[in-house]
Amino acid sequence: MTTPHASPVFHSLDRHECDALLAAHHVGRIAYTFRDRVDIEPIHYVSADGRIFGRTQLGTKVNVLAHHPWVAFEVDEVLDTFHWRSVVVHGRVTFPDPDGSTTDRDEYQRGVEVFRTLIPAAFSKGDPTPDRDLVFVLHPHEVTGRAATPSSDPRAAERRSGERRKVDGGAA
Repeated sequence: MTTPHASPVFHSLDRHECDALLAAHHVGRIAYTFRDRVDIEPIHYVSADGRIFGRTQLGTKVNVLAHHPWVAFEVDEVLDTFHWRSVVVHGRVTFPDPDGSTTDRDEYQRGVEVFRTLIPAAFSKGDPTPDRDLVFVLHPHEVTGRAATPSSDPRAAERRSGERRKVDGGAA
């Protein structure tokens, strides 16, 4: 016999909550399209300066993104069936050239710096994934988040109360 779940409260995350979730995690999924095919791949990333920095290597994904740079990127935090948070970032991916313009060089160097906060040996001798030598930067166009909270969680009652005030015309 399964235990029935209390009714969850579903709600949107504000930008601060989305940014906090992106900063707290370092594995997400990037989705991109080419013709009639959508691909999604897990990636390591670091959120910094309002952007998503990642690294990859030459291959199909890079070839597609070079011509079709608009992507969706998702990060989830799942504690239970009805206790989770999820953020989706829509935006444009660029691959800064380490030998390119001043802007490209600066952005590439910033990507290396922030990625080393996750993997200190990244882009140097001792790098655990030395073939991943390309920095990519996701420039967000839209950031949205959703969450489910068990109704027994005190934050759920607060969310329900705030949403009622919004519906009734009051400030939440």
